[in-house]
Amino acid sequence: MPRALEVKPLENYQLWVKFSDSVEGIVDLSHLVGQGVFALWDDYEAFKRVHIGPRGELVWNDAVDLCPDAIYLKVTGKKPEELFPKLRELAQHAGN
Repeated sequence: MPRALEVKPLENYQLWVKFSDSVEGIVDLSHLVGQGVFALWDDYEAFKRVHIGPRGELVWNDAVDLCPDAIYLKVTGKKPEELFPKLRELAQHAGN
């Protein structure tokens, strides 16, 4: 799985993210603002303090982080089974 290498906050709760396979793009996170732990983002300055954590996750503080795999899927428009072929196999076995 490609790793997040760079992240930059943009306006309206969007992030630009670049991955190790040269894929880059913008993801809109505005739908999360104010929900649960994302209440932190009610302060837009807090949202802008995003950085990449030690395992490649997108981090805001000790309570808020996002999986880079989920962000990669949003940026590329791919489905999980396209990146993780074993998921397709598991789904086929579950249907039997």
